[in-house]
Amino acid sequence: MKLFKNILEGIKPTFEKGGKLEKLYPVYDGFATFLFVPGHTTHTGAHVRDGIDLKRTMVTVILALVPALLFGMWNAGHMHYNALGESVEFMDKFLWGAMKIVPMIVVSYGVGLGVEFIFCVIKKHQIQEGYLVSGMLIPLIMPIDIPLWMVAMSVIFAVVIGKEVFGGTGMNILNPALTARAFAFFAYPSYMSGDKVWINTSTAEGQFVVDGFSGATVLGDLATNGTTQYSSMDMFLGFIPGSIGETSTVAILIGAVVLLFTGIGSWKIMLSGLIGAITMGLIFNAVAPYAISPEQQSFMAVPYWQQLIMGGFAFGLVFMATDPVSASQTDRGKWIYGFLVGLFAIMIRVFNPAYPEGIMLAILFMNVMAPLIDHYVIEANITKRKKRLKAKVA
Repeated sequence: MKLFKNILEGIKPTFEKGGKLEKLYPVYDGFATFLFVPGHTTHTGAHVRDGIDLKRTMVTVILALVPALLFGMWNAGHMHYNALGESVEFMDKFLWGAMKIVPMIVVSYGVGLGVEFIFCVIKKHQIQEGYLVSGMLIPLIMPIDIPLWMVAMSVIFAVVIGKEVFGGTGMNILNPALTARAFAFFAYPSYMSGDKVWINTSTAEGQFVVDGFSGATVLGDLATNGTTQYSSMDMFLGFIPGSIGETSTVAILIGAVVLLFTGIGSWKIMLSGLIGAITMGLIFNAVAPYAISPEQQSFMAVPYWQQLIMGGFAFGLVFMATDPVSASQTDRGKWIYGFLVGLFAIMIRVFNPAYPEGIMLAILFMNVMAPLIDHYVIEANITKRKKRLKAKVA
C-alpha cells in the first residue's frame, strides 16, 4: 500500500490549486481517501481520534452485503437452469449469475459515481461517500432480467432527485436505493413486476422456455392463486425467485450480525420492525376467517412468522430501514419508526394484491415521516423537562 500512497502523493500537486487538473481535485480526493484514512484534523470544538470514518463505515456495510450478493449470484443461475430443466454444477450456476449481475453492479457504480463526480466538480466540494453503499444496494433490489439502461436511468434519478437536490449525502430525505427502485417500478412496470422478470428463461441460442412456465415470486403466487409451490425452508434458505439480494433470509441475517456487531445498524429499528410485522401478521391471522374474498383470506391466513421470510421484508428491514440518514435519529423515534415500517409493510402486502410487496413503500413513507416523529419526541422531552423545572421551582 505504501507504493500506492507514494504515487498519490506524487500526483497530488497536479490536482491542487494552481495545478493543471485542479478542477478535478474532488475526484482525486475521493479516490485517495477511499484507499487511505484522511489526515484531516479538527480546529475547533471536540477533538476525537478514531480509526474509522464515513468511507470505512460504508465499506463495512458493503461487506455485510456480500453474503446476499454471493447467494444471489448462485440463486440466479440456479433458477435459470431449473427453468430450462438442466442439471449443472454449483460453479456453473454461480458463474452464470455473476455474468448477469456483475454488469449491473458496474453500471450502478459507474453511472452513480460519475454523476456524483460531476456535481462535486461543479459545486467544488469533496466527493461524498454515501453512494458506496447505494451503488451495491440498487442492483441487489432489481430483477435479474432488467435491462442495464434501465438500471442506469434509475441510478441517475436516485442520485440527482433523491440526493443532490437535497444537498447530497446526509441531507436526503428518502433512501436513495429505494428511490431508484421506486422509479424503476413506476417508470418500467412490465420489467419490475409479474411472473416473467424474476427468472431468466432464455437459452444460449436466445430461445425461451414454453409460455406456460411461471416464475412468479412467493408473494405473487399468494396474491394470484392463494397458495405457493415453495416451502418455508425454501423461503428461509433462499431457493425462490425474487430480486437478486432479497431471497435468502440466512444470508441477510449474516449481514445483520455484521451490522449489529460493528454498531453500524440500529438494533432498535430492526427489533421494532420485527415486532410491528409480527403484530400486523397476528391481527390478520385473527381476522382471516372474516375476509371478504377467498384470495384475501388466504393471504391473511399466512402464518405471521412466514411473513418475515417472504419477499424483501428482511432485506429492507436490515439494510434500508436502518439507513442512518433517512431513518429517525432519536432513540424513542427509532422504536416508533421501526414498528410502523414493519406494520405497514405487512398491511400493504395483504390489502393491495396488485402490489404484494410492501416493504419498499413502507420504508419510503416512514422516511418522510421520520423528521416528524423526531420532532414530537423532542417536543415531548422538552415538555417533561419544563414540568420538572416548574415542580422544583414550586
